[in-house]
Amino acid sequence: MATPAKAQSSKDAPTNPRGIPYAPFVDKVEDYVASREEVESTLKSFQEMISKYQFMEVNTQRRAAGLKDKIPDISKTLDTVRFLKTRKADSDPLETTFELNDTLFAKALVPPTEEVYLWLGANVMLAYPIPEAEELLKSKLSAAKLSLENCDEDQDFLREQITTLEVATARVYNWDVAQRRKERTEHEGSIAGPKAASPNG
Repeated sequence: MATPAKAQSSKDAPTNPRGIPYAPFVDKVEDYVASREEVESTLKSFQEMISKYQFMEVNTQRRAAGLKDKIPDISKTLDTVRFLKTRKADSDPLETTFELNDTLFAKALVPPTEEVYLWLGANVMLAYPIPEAEELLKSKLSAAKLSLENCDEDQDFLREQITTLEVATARVYNWDVAQRRKERTEHEGSIAGPKAASPNG
């Protein structure tokens, strides 16, 4: 009989679209534990899986938070590039302010231009023709929104798996308690039986 831990390690175990495995659903406890000796190892494997799901949930929450900060920045940059794209070659320089850091801004005159400089991360900035910059930002914005949707789906999925495992843990634990009571009752019955059968008590 396969234990839950072995079942989860199988390459054929069902997963969500991002490869996160489904938690085992315990309908009949007897399918997971053949005897009370297996209860402790089964509960331990369930707890390990819960810890793994919780770790993935925290990482997914962090990734989603990063994307929620990133998406507005990409969107604003794309709007700026599209605005620059509409400017004619004979337009007057545009006076604007730009952010140097969170609390410091500077004024600048922006003449009509055919290219823009984009931060790509890791202290890397590259010049792009405006049409290429627009396409790049559109693709990055779409990818970021899709990633955020996936993060939201994964968070819901992970919460469901944690709940499933918590229910499974409770079922195995309650089954163990019931088995102990049954064994105790049977043991007490076997002791009381001979006394009841003996004449005059």
